[in-house]
Amino acid sequence: MKSVAERIKEARLELGLTQVQLAEQAGISESAIQMYEIGQRVPRDTVKKKLAEILKKPVQDLFF
Repeated sequence: MKSVAERIKEARLELGLTQVQLAEQAGISESAIQMYEIGQRVPRDTVKKKLAEILKKPVQDLFF
């Protein structure tokens, strides 16, 4: 089973987005995206919803 970090990165790459682009669209810092993708932080619920929307994935598929 893939980790949350792997699922976020994989979904981002599927859409051809950079970390900077994803961060800008989500209204968060690039460093936050980096931390999520290496598994050092987990986004708050509001950010989870925004990332799922941008990445075109159900929240459950990305974070649970």
